[in-house]
Amino acid sequence: MSGIAEHERQEHVLRMLDGQGRVSVNDLMDRFGVSAVTVRKDLESLERRRLLRRVRGGAVPHEGADEGAFEMRLRHSVAAKQSIARAAAAHVRDGDAISLDCSTTCYYLALELRGRRGLVVVTNGLRAADVLSESDSITVVVLGGTVRRSSQSLVGDFGDVFSSRGRLNVGFFGLRSLTPEHGLMELSIEETAVKRRLAAASDHVYGLFDSSKLGRFALHSFVATDHLTGLITDEGMPDDVAEQWASRGVKVERVTASGGGVA
Repeated sequence: MSGIAEHERQEHVLRMLDGQGRVSVNDLMDRFGVSAVTVRKDLESLERRRLLRRVRGGAVPHEGADEGAFEMRLRHSVAAKQSIARAAAAHVRDGDAISLDCSTTCYYLALELRGRRGLVVVTNGLRAADVLSESDSITVVVLGGTVRRSSQSLVGDFGDVFSSRGRLNVGFFGLRSLTPEHGLMELSIEETAVKRRLAAASDHVYGLFDSSKLGRFALHSFVATDHLTGLITDEGMPDDVAEQWASRGVKVERVTASGGGVA
C-alpha cells in the first residue's frame, strides 16, 4: 500500500481501529510503507479532530468518536452506497412525507431525490438538508438541536414534535450495526435518540447499509426488528444472514455496487 495519499492512509487507520480497537505505529509503517514520522503525523492529525486517542506505540478510538468524520465516511464504499441509495429511492413517491437521518448513505439518497416533486423531508442531516433545499418542489424540515460536526448532524431531545401533525410515509436510516435480536443499532446515544423519534413517526422503515456493517459492535437499538419494513444493502450480505432477517418478516434487497440492480 505504499504511495497512497494522506487522506487514504487516515481512512484506513480509522477502519482498522473500527475493526481491531487499536493500531500500532509499527504495523502502520509496514502496511503503508512509510516512516514512523509520517505515521505519527497521521495519528496527530486524527487526534486533533478527536477521531482517535494516541497511546504509547499507537492509537485507540477516541471516546465518543463518530465512526470517522463525515467526509471520510463519505468516501468509503461509494459505489455500494450509491447503488443502495438508488434502490431506496424507488420506495419514495412524489408527494410523500419521509425522514432521512444524517448517515452518508442517506446523503446519497438525498442526491437521488432532488428531482422529485412535492416531497416533505424531515431530517437531522445537515448535508442532506443542504442538497434538498436546492429544489423548489421539496419542503425540508430540519430538526433542532446541537450541531455535531463529526457527523454533520443536529442531535438532542427535540421532544414530540410529530404529535398531532400526522405520520411520515417512510423513513430511511443508516446504522452502526444490526442483529435480528436487537434490530438497527448505533454507538452514540445522541444519534440513537434522534433516530428513535424519526423511526417511531414513520409508517415504513428501511435500514440502509453496506455489508461492512455486519458484525460490528454497537450499544443502542433505535429500531426494533418488528418495526422494520426492509433492509437495503449490497451483495456482500451472506445468504444465511439474509434468510435470518426474512424469517422474521423483514425483506432484504441486495444491490450490485456497479449497476444498482437487485441481487
